[in-house]
Amino acid sequence: MKPENIPATDTRAIKDMAADWLERADRSDWNETQAAELEAWLSRSPAHRVAYWRVKSAWERAQRLHVLQPAGDGQARRNSWNLFRPMLLRAAAVLAAVAILSVGMVTMAPRSREESFATALGGHKVISFADGSQIELNTDTAIRTRLTAHERTVVLEHGEAYFRVTHNAARPFSVVIGDRRVTDLGTEFLIRDDGGRFEVALTHGRARFEAVDGVNNPSVLLVPGDAVMEKRGSISLVRQTRSEMADQLAWRRGLLIFSQTTLADAAAEFNRYNATKIRIADPATASITIGGTFATGNVAGFVELARNLLGLRAVTRGNEIEITR
Repeated sequence: MKPENIPATDTRAIKDMAADWLERADRSDWNETQAAELEAWLSRSPAHRVAYWRVKSAWERAQRLHVLQPAGDGQARRNSWNLFRPMLLRAAAVLAAVAILSVGMVTMAPRSREESFATALGGHKVISFADGSQIELNTDTAIRTRLTAHERTVVLEHGEAYFRVTHNAARPFSVVIGDRRVTDLGTEFLIRDDGGRFEVALTHGRARFEAVDGVNNPSVLLVPGDAVMEKRGSISLVRQTRSEMADQLAWRRGLLIFSQTTLADAAAEFNRYNATKIRIADPATASITIGGTFATGNVAGFVELARNLLGLRAVTRGNEIEITR
């Protein structure tokens, strides 16, 4: 088989060809044309270059062993060395292949590792992985991770998390939420699941959203600005502006940003972060809309706004604040 026709995946053939090149380079008739051909072969595939330097390293070790042999008749030693040189080169190729295989087994087949991470009410945690990926957990969130040589899987048990994924097609990264799954295609995305609300919002790259069983709902390819929302079993795909997504991710800076948000929804957001709960007493009060930026723990500031700007009453009973007209 010609060198240019050897598939990059044919490891044994590549090692044999590397040994041939090395043997030719060691001959007295080696010239610039052959050197250029070797360089072209090395440039054709990273596998060629790795194989050549592995074989060369093993070959040089064999030469050092030869130099250390006891002295004797010089010509006899040279004749013996020339006789066995091709076989030693083949042996070097085999040793190089074994070395590469051993390294591959260590780097590509680690034991499966499973871990759990969680935040308390009002908590915030960033988890960094060896491949550069990060998961940022919001308040009252729990996840489980399973990392193997072939896949990276995260189960979001509840809460909200922002994912910054280092893409690797050989080790796909997916997040499972109940019977739904989001698969990274080079992505940064937000997932929220607090029982009454489920959402996936993509900020960068691409991701695939689908049912785990692949039956209940069709697969959807998400691009930046896409958000999949589910409420009471109904799933919709909407587009969000950069400003809307930035507001939604303000919790990463310890903030809640409201814009034409009902008092009921604003109270529900504060309740996600604080032990002191806000309760809106009646539907008319609950439907009042507000805007503003608050620290996630600033319940007092929110109550002050309700009193002074909206003219509402706030009554504290234990760990609950009831807001009424």
